[in-house]
Amino acid sequence: QVQLVESGGGLVQPGGSLRLSCAGSGFDLNDYAIHWFRQAPGKEREGIACIGSRGGSTEYVDSVKGRFTISRDNAKNTVYLEMASLKPEDTAVYYCGSTILCVFHPLGMDYWGNGTQVTVSS
Repeated sequence: QVQLVESGGGLVQPGGSLRLSCAGSGFDLNDYAIHWFRQAPGKEREGIACIGSRGGSTEYVDSVKGRFTISRDNAKNTVYLEMASLKPEDTAVYYCGSTILCVFHPLGMDYWGNGTQVTVSS
């Protein structure tokens, strides 16, 4: 059974850091481009970062560039999102999604996880 499971969310103060994990089962994440999306209340789901398949490049939207880092651990079949200098506007449910190429559009994903909540607040 193909599955993506996110973890690592929580409550953090502004300026703090978190590391999110996207663990895959039933398929090799290294064969896919893995995206991180987020969805804040009342807003559309937006793609924020992507790592290409098999050593492919990383891409970020401007709002997270320089603060967030996406990476893979192929041995653990897991993709990470390291988030630093967090801001209240980063508060959202964070999802990972897989597809063949980095496309940043939610309709392009083949598989989704169930999400993990990130709240940035003092």
